[in-house]
Amino acid sequence: MALLIHQFGIGSDNLGVLIHDPATGKTASIDAGEEAPIVAALHEKGWQLTDILVTHHHGDHIAALAALKTRFGARVVGPLADQHRIAGIDLPVSEGDHFSFGNIGFEVIETPGHTVGHVAFYCPSEAVLFAGDTMFSMGCGRLFEGTPQQMWSSLSKLAALPDATLLYCGHEYTLSNAHFALRFDAGNPALQKRVAEVEALRAKGDFTIPSTIGQEKATNPFLRAGEPALAAAVGLTGHPAGEVFAALREAKNKG
Repeated sequence: MALLIHQFGIGSDNLGVLIHDPATGKTASIDAGEEAPIVAALHEKGWQLTDILVTHHHGDHIAALAALKTRFGARVVGPLADQHRIAGIDLPVSEGDHFSFGNIGFEVIETPGHTVGHVAFYCPSEAVLFAGDTMFSMGCGRLFEGTPQQMWSSLSKLAALPDATLLYCGHEYTLSNAHFALRFDAGNPALQKRVAEVEALRAKGDFTIPSTIGQEKATNPFLRAGEPALAAAVGLTGHPAGEVFAALREAKNKG
């Protein structure tokens, strides 16, 4: 990979990510939840922050944005739809936009659902996706602002990416998501295998991220809403996948 990726923890369950282009020396933070861990990660790697890619407006993703921009003079790339509530965006982006980070090209995918202005950043040449809080491993974001249909459409766009695409997301929620998935898809061998892997990783204190789009298509119940087994599990056999997704999301909301 031309792109170097460094993942680290922020707080109790947020995942910080730095990306680095060795050819140009550029370094970006995916979101900016907390200044100290991001600065510590930069120092650990010996990288200088030049860019911040913002997925959405929630505080645990932008609380340190102003401080980091001031400290490093970083360029901020963020959703055009959320300019009114994310101060400091230098490059506002929307669906289908392309921009360069160093020598590496990124594509913007609008993913409303968790919030109405949420975006994901996809790098085709490196086969990597930074999905924020839209898609988690075996999970998806809570619908704070968008509708179930919006989120289903957003997840469907991400699921259409190549199977080998690496998935980086905003939180280490995989173990709890795995236990939820087993409630509705217990007969899925791929899920059973993935749960065992996740339990072993977390027992060692290791991250479960990145996942891949292919792995999520095989194990994530929210991507599998079109499968008859998932429809049957929520009592919606024969119903459209969007309705099955909505029922699964509501079940997750209730714990």
